[in-house]
Amino acid sequence: MMATTHALAGVLIGLATAALFPVSGAPVVLAGALGGAFPDLDVLAVHRRTLHFPVGYAALGTVAAGLAVLTAGGPYGAATWFLTAAAFLAAAAVHAGMDVFGGGLELRPWEATSNRGVYDHFNGRWRAPKRWVRYDGAPEDFALALALGLPTAVALQGTARVGVLALLVISGTYALVRKPLVDGGERLVRWLPAWALRLVPETLIEDLR
Repeated sequence: MMATTHALAGVLIGLATAALFPVSGAPVVLAGALGGAFPDLDVLAVHRRTLHFPVGYAALGTVAAGLAVLTAGGPYGAATWFLTAAAFLAAAAVHAGMDVFGGGLELRPWEATSNRGVYDHFNGRWRAPKRWVRYDGAPEDFALALALGLPTAVALQGTARVGVLALLVISGTYALVRKPLVDGGERLVRWLPAWALRLVPETLIEDLR
């Protein structure tokens, strides 16, 4: 699934947290968005393995939520900080769990040739993708982004609403160019000088060659 889809899911988690604990305010909404996108930073390492820990994030988020309850009304806004951390971790956990319902890790996931969905750290193996969302940027991926983003855009105001709408525009644009991007990337790799190739993650280069 698209990173923007995960970020929008995180915004929804942040909104739910803010609704339950109004004192937390805008920071938890932003933390949810950032947490939703965070696991995909491992595209620079081993994608869907290095930073994908659904159970780990959920456990830490539960601890953070518990600490927020224990420190409610305490000094220095400790509860707000813990709630912000809980929203971030909950969104990251949902992201890592959602990825198994998407496509595989092959260069052209619409061809469904890979059995790698997300890495299961507890059992030390890859879980096969279910392909309910066939690939990141698929029409159903954009539909999911709309389903997550439109209600949150209505609920939010000001800069936050603009941010959500921007994520939806990015999602729609990416969905339109998703398949041509692969062909363009392959052509680009053939023309890049050696010094530029060294700046690109090796795993990505191997896929594009």
